[in-house]
Amino acid sequence: MRLLLVEDHVPLADELLASLTRQGYAVDWLADGRDAAYQGVSEPYDLIILDLGLPGRPGLEVLREWRGAGLSTPVLVLTARGSWAERIEGLKAGADDYLSKPFHPEELQLRIQALLRRANGLANQPTLDAAGLQLDEARQCVSRDGQVIELTAAEFRLLRYFMLHSGKILSKIQLNEHLYDGESERDSNVIEVHVNHLRRKLGREVIETRRGQGYRFTGDGL
Repeated sequence: MRLLLVEDHVPLADELLASLTRQGYAVDWLADGRDAAYQGVSEPYDLIILDLGLPGRPGLEVLREWRGAGLSTPVLVLTARGSWAERIEGLKAGADDYLSKPFHPEELQLRIQALLRRANGLANQPTLDAAGLQLDEARQCVSRDGQVIELTAAEFRLLRYFMLHSGKILSKIQLNEHLYDGESERDSNVIEVHVNHLRRKLGREVIETRRGQGYRFTGDGL
């Protein structure tokens, strides 16, 4: 999953970048509202974390512009503690959730997971569960019938994206765009390698190849 972090406080941004990367997210970081206004609508993000007090352009103004342009990407707003008026304005402008500073990293992690599930029609699932597979996002592993199957970091990122989009055909281009940040080199052959690794661990029928289209996660393991 690819996230955009818009935060001008460098120490906090560094902390969040490190934490979100450990959680298996590809993260692009911006510190200026003007850059965020453009990049938010020009890159395929799965979720945006937006601070409202930004240089260049206020976060609230940027959010309104995104929604006015039809951007439906979930936006989690960061606000100052006790700023209830700012939170209300953020929700009115189209924010999907908010978090007051300072916050516990685990709360941010859980809110991100909930927003991503909601955005993909899985709001009623407390965890990612598809066709007998349960993904443990904290431990970055998957289980079936009580048996834990260990995953590499790359396998976890790919399987999480597949499970969030179960049943949908996903092209290699789409997978590359959502699994790597804007600075990473993207090689479609790497996706194929990780798909084959997942098939060996979960069963070949779990991920179906659609010739000329991409892959489809079915959850039908052998």
